[in-house]
This record gives sequence, C-alpha cells and structure tokens, in this order.
Amino acid sequence: MGKHRRLGEYRLLAEIGRGSTAVVHLALDPVGREVALKELDAEFAAEPEARGRLAREMAAQARVTNHAPSPYVTRLLDGRLDGDHPYIVTQYAPGVPLGDLVDAYGPPRAERLLRVARGMALGLASIHDAGVVHRDVSPGNVIVLGDRPMLVDFGIALPADAEQITRRGMVIGTPAYLAPELIEGGKATPAADVYAWAATLAQAATGRPPFGRGSLHGVCYRILRGQADLGGAAEPLAPLLRRALDRDPGRRPSARWLAGALADWAGTAERPRIPLAARAA
Repeated sequence: MGKHRRLGEYRLLAEIGRGSTAVVHLALDPVGREVALKELDAEFAAEPEARGRLAREMAAQARVTNHAPSPYVTRLLDGRLDGDHPYIVTQYAPGVPLGDLVDAYGPPRAERLLRVARGMALGLASIHDAGVVHRDVSPGNVIVLGDRPMLVDFGIALPADAEQITRRGMVIGTPAYLAPELIEGGKATPAADVYAWAATLAQAATGRPPFGRGSLHGVCYRILRGQADLGGAAEPLAPLLRRALDRDPGRRPSARWLAGALADWAGTAERPRIPLAARAA
C-alpha cells in the first residue's frame, strides 16, 4: 500500500484510462471508497488551455450532479484546479465499456439490450434536464454492469447555451457516432446526443457500426447520406433507432420520450404518453 502515489487526499491505485492530455486513475478516497480521478498530465498541467478544458468538464459534470443526479450518469465528487496537479474526482463506474462487451460476446440478449437502451436514455435525459450536452456518447463512454449502463466522460460536454466554435469538417467527438449537423458545422444540441444514443445502440444491437468502418471520409459520407445499416436490430428497438437517427434534428424524439417508449419493453411500469408514430415534442 505504501508504494501507491497520493494526490491530495486520494491514493492512486492504477491507471484505468488515458486521453490526449490527462490520465484517469482508480483511486481510494479518505474513507476507502473507490473513485475515478482524472489528472492532467505533467506536460499539460501548466497550459491554460488544458486547465480550461478540465475546468469546463468539471463545471458541466457539477451542473448535472447538482441539478439532476441519475443512477445512469457518473457523479462529480471533488476536484482541484489549482496547484501543480489539477484533477477532478468522479464516481467510479465498475463494469465493461459497451463496445468491448459487444466485441467480446456479440450483441446482448434482447431484454438486456432494452434495459441498457432505456438506462442510457434516462441518463441522457438527466444530462439534458440540467442544460448540458454530452457531445461524446459512444460505445466507449457507456460502462455496463449487469443490465445497468452508466454514461461517463464529460471531457467535451458543454452547457447547451454555451457558445460553440464550429465549422464544416470540424470533428469534435467520436466520428462514427456524430450527428450529421455536427459534421456540417452545426451546434451540438440534445438532439445530437440522441442521434449518438441511437448510433451507439445500433452497434450494440447488430455487432457493427451503423455507418460502417474504414476512412473518416467514408463514415462521414454515409452519415450525411443517412445510410445507417440497422439490419439485425429487432423490434421494438429498431423503429426507435430509425426515429432517433433522423437526418433532421427537429424530428428526433427527446431522450426522456425514448425512455418512456422503452419502459414497458424494459420491464418497468412507465409508459410513453404519445403514440410511437406521433412526432415527439
């Protein structure tokens, strides 16, 4: 135990993730609870831009945690942005990334997939209720434990009303799950998260990315053309995926509506309040 590095009150146990400017550690808090601690790499810790990104991530996740906490979204627990080692601490999500689960075992059984789909929709609804857009819903950012998914990684999340610098061809997020309006330089909205929800679940349902593999250009071309491959996605999920992948963001249902539409199929009592064929508010 003495060999483990400490950062503030936290004992760092193991590296569990790494991005371009930061590393995520499995850590123990002062009472022995496992947490996820994201620390800026030493070479970026002094850069104002990297610190600013970490501050925005912390602010977005704090907004969700304080306004609309959900069992399907990791909570912000702590953070320190000053000093030589800026970091944020979030709830640790044990489990397996949805993408790894599908790669290793194939598409989940139908009932489990519907529960995962509904949990993801409920998590997104809580994020949107807090006025935040996640911007990177993808199989790698959904951790699954049993039938319960958790949305993680607010690294590029923003308040829905924040100014966004965009231009056509700028890729922010995981390309295979980007809504077409983002590829065209549009602003990220909750509807773009709903599109990514559907693209992620299409891959979970079929075992393959809905817009294929290969070059970024080819994937983006198929997204812009609306050429989603949903072959093998079963009822009742398939029609919901088609609606959520609508080329027009204004025609996509909300995450809250999708959660209601999936309620009966996922074994819960809540039901959608409008017919499936009707346009969601």
